[in-house]
Amino acid sequence: MSRLAVVLFNLGGPDRSESVQAFLFNLFYDPAIIGAPKPVRWLLASLIAARRAPKAAAIYGKLGGGSPLLRLSREQADVLEARLGSGAKVFIAMRYWHPLSDETAEAVKAFDPERIVLLPLYPQYSTTTTESSLKDWRRAARAAGLAAPTVAVCCYPIDAGLVTAHARLIRAAMAEAAQAGKPRILFSAHGLPKKVIARGDPYQWQVEQTAAAIVCALGSPGLDWVVCYQSRVGPLEWIGPAIGDEIKRAAADRVPVVVVPVAFVSEHSETLVELDIDYRHRAEALGVPAYVRVPALGVAAEFIDGLARLVQDAAKAPAGACRAPGGRLCPQAFSRCAIVSEVTDRSER
Repeated sequence: MSRLAVVLFNLGGPDRSESVQAFLFNLFYDPAIIGAPKPVRWLLASLIAARRAPKAAAIYGKLGGGSPLLRLSREQADVLEARLGSGAKVFIAMRYWHPLSDETAEAVKAFDPERIVLLPLYPQYSTTTTESSLKDWRRAARAAGLAAPTVAVCCYPIDAGLVTAHARLIRAAMAEAAQAGKPRILFSAHGLPKKVIARGDPYQWQVEQTAAAIVCALGSPGLDWVVCYQSRVGPLEWIGPAIGDEIKRAAADRVPVVVVPVAFVSEHSETLVELDIDYRHRAEALGVPAYVRVPALGVAAEFIDGLARLVQDAAKAPAGACRAPGGRLCPQAFSRCAIVSEVTDRSER
């Protein structure tokens, strides 16, 4: 393989308690999160970050003071790099905390690759995650003078490696939960305001496709399952059902639950605190017969093999456009599809 740079995108997280407010500012200053004019957005981001920092710091305090996301993303990068073999180097670019896109773009330039593949660690595409990361990378790449042909893998919600890895981990969890009765699978994903989806964002549709593909792979007739959403903040109406409501329903039905972080491929605060502590305590208090949480995919062999195939296919594709495996996945109604957004972004330069 020629000199290939692979850039993994992820959200990022504060590395220590002193970084929490700055991390939150970066998050809320992103126009994909708050779409106000720049001066107003700066003021809002400053106010929100200051207000939320103490609560967020307490959450990260349960994780030792900082997020494990960078460490775990590096583990994924190292395993993927070994899987790709000689000539490939895998980098990490975080959206809201170090290493940021500018730092990574300089490191990629120093590597002097012949081609670049951009690979978000978000299996399901959203304007708030993948699109935001890709736009920021293009800005940083231009600033760094990166000229190597580049292809972005926009999404892979039904990739065989992703689905197979989930199914294997879920089977083990279901066997554990089944000791307390017939389990219900709660496929939990980070939520979004309804207005984001109404604007044509395909995230919710893609999450549902992932869950359906996993259920098919499990091959269990009559499987009890539902897609639900977590991490709601603010006064806006969010997509649902909420995981808290599904836990209440499971308690009323007296069924054990198997909780699957279907949109997170690495452990972080939403899995290690929100799912493992907060919702587990809620389930126990409500009398849910059993609460079993499936691990995030991490470096599961099937998942890494799937990422490697995505990279290898993208490395052979024409440069300059986002691509989904097999072509556009989303129905035409989703106007904020990555492929459409890429064309729009280029026309606005």
